[in-house]
Amino acid sequence: MSYKGFLSHSKVSKEDQEFYDLKNKAAEYYRSTGVPQKIENVLNEVFWQTPDDIYGYLVNYFSRLSYTPVISKITGREVFDGRGLTAVQTQVYCIIRKEEKIYSEIIHTFPLHFRAATSLSSGEHQHTAAPGNVCLIREQLSPMLQGFNPTDQTNMDKLLSDFFMARYLEYKDSLNREEEDELRNESVSEAPTPAPAPAPAPAKDKKGGKKGNNTEKPLPPAETPVPRLPGATAVGVDYLAVARTAARLLGEPLYRHITSVSVPQAQNKTHLTAPMITILSCGKNSAGKLNLLEEVILMPSSLQRVREVIGMGLELQCEMRRVLNGSAYKAGPIGVTDEGALQVGFERPEQALDLVTEACANLALPLGSDLRLAINCAAHGLMENSRGKYEVMSGCHKYPDELVDIYEGLINKYPAITSLIDPFRKEDVDQWERLASVIGQSCCLIADAATNLCPRWSEAKPLPSGVTRVIIRHHSDMTISDLIQNISQFLSSGPDHMCVCLKAVGSGVSFLKLGGLRGRERMDKYNRLMAIEEELEHEGILGTVLSFHTFNSGSGCDSVTIST
Repeated sequence: MSYKGFLSHSKVSKEDQEFYDLKNKAAEYYRSTGVPQKIENVLNEVFWQTPDDIYGYLVNYFSRLSYTPVISKITGREVFDGRGLTAVQTQVYCIIRKEEKIYSEIIHTFPLHFRAATSLSSGEHQHTAAPGNVCLIREQLSPMLQGFNPTDQTNMDKLLSDFFMARYLEYKDSLNREEEDELRNESVSEAPTPAPAPAPAPAKDKKGGKKGNNTEKPLPPAETPVPRLPGATAVGVDYLAVARTAARLLGEPLYRHITSVSVPQAQNKTHLTAPMITILSCGKNSAGKLNLLEEVILMPSSLQRVREVIGMGLELQCEMRRVLNGSAYKAGPIGVTDEGALQVGFERPEQALDLVTEACANLALPLGSDLRLAINCAAHGLMENSRGKYEVMSGCHKYPDELVDIYEGLINKYPAITSLIDPFRKEDVDQWERLASVIGQSCCLIADAATNLCPRWSEAKPLPSGVTRVIIRHHSDMTISDLIQNISQFLSSGPDHMCVCLKAVGSGVSFLKLGGLRGRERMDKYNRLMAIEEELEHEGILGTVLSFHTFNSGSGCDSVTIST
C-alpha cells in the first residue's frame, strides 16, 4: 500500500500530515524548476565523460544555469595617482550566484587639458573636482545602474549618455541665465560713452614708407571653449569600470569586448594599432629658446612589430643622449617630460631635427623609409593674441602666413617629416588650407587640439580644411558608443591606464599616441600593446596596421589616432 493510500485510510498524526504536505510541495517545486531532470542529465554526462575534477565539472555545469549577473552597487572614492594628482577610484559590485563581489576597479586621473580648462585654481580644483564626482557616483549613478546587466554595453552607454544629456542641458541653461543677468546688469549701470577719437594716421617706417605694407588682416578670434559639465568624469569612470566588468564576466579581453560593440559581426582579422613614440620634446617648457617642436614623434610602418618599434625607440633615445654629451651640440640640460620623452633646450628647430637624423644614421635606422617623423607643433599654445603672432622661439614672433613658410622649409629640408600636428590654431582656417596646398601629399596635417570631439549631446564643429588625420583624446564624459561614433564619423564622412591600448585596438584606429618610453604607467601601456600583438598572432588573427604612406588626396580624414 502506498503512503498516500495509507494516509487516506488510516488515522495519522499532525506531524505526519505536515511532513506529507511538505514532501508534496518540494516535489512540485523541483518539478516546476526542472532540477531533477538537470541533475539526472549532468550525472549521466559525468558518468560518460569521467572528468578528473568531478566537482569542478559540476560547478561549471550549474554556473551556466545561474542567473545573469547584475550590478548591485558602484562605489567611488578620492585617491591619488602616481604623480600625486587627485583621481577617482571606482569599484563595481555584482551579484553573481547569490553573492556580492567586486568585479572591476578603475582609477581615473583628471586629464591635463581638463585641468587647464577649469576656471578654478590648481589647488582648488584638486580639492573640489574629485569629491563632486565621487558624490555623483554614489548618490545618482549607483542607484540608476543597480540591477542592470553589465554585459549590455550598448544600452548601458545610452543610459549614461541620456542621463548626462539632461544634466548638460540643465547646466547650459544655467550658464545662459547667468550671462543674461550679467548683460542686464551691465546695461543698467552703463554710462554714456564719449564719441570715439579719430583714428591715428598710419605710422611710417624708418625709411619713410608706410608700415601698412607688412601688416596682415586681423586674426579670427579664438572660439569660446565648450563648458565642461561638473562631475563629467564620473560617467567616464563608470562606463569604463562597467566595460571591464562585462569583459571579465564574458571571459574575454577588454579590447575584444569593445570590438564586439563597434563591429557586432565576427572578424577574421584584428588590425593592431601602431604606436607613435615621442622621442624628443623642445617646447615651451624646455630650457632653450625653441618653442615650436613640442614633440618629435617616431612613426613606424605597417610591417614592423610593436616590440621592434619600441626597441628602436629605446636605442634612439640612448644614442641621442650619447650624441648630446659630445661637443657638437650646444643644448641645454637634458630632462624627461611628464609624457616620458627626452626634453632638451635648443635655439632652432634644425638643431633638434639634425640630432634625430644623426642618431638614426649612427644606429643605421631606416629613417625616411620604414620610420618617419611627426612634429607636434602645439601652435595653439604659442599664439600671443595681443600681437596676433606665434612665438616660435623666445623673442621671435611670426604671423600665421610666415609660419607656413617655416613649415615648408623644414619639410623640404627633412623629408622624413610626414606629419604635422596642430601647426596652427583651429581658427586659422586660411593657413591650414594654404599649408595643405603647399606641402601636397608629401606631408599630412593632423588635428589634435583643433579636433572638435564632443559627446553625442554636443554640437561638433567642422575640422579645418586640409586636415587628413585626427587625434582623439578620449573625454571623460564620453561613453564607448560616443567614442566609436566619433571615430566612425571621421573615417567615413570626412572633414591615464592600460585600457587606452584596449580602447584603441578595440575601436580600430590606426595609431596610438602614448608618449615617451619612460615611466611605469606608460611602459605598462606599451607592454600591454605588445601582449595584445602576441595574443592575436598566437590565435592567427593578427592583421596589419594602416600604413602612414597612404594619404588621402581629398579633404576627408583617412586615419584616426587615439592619444592618452
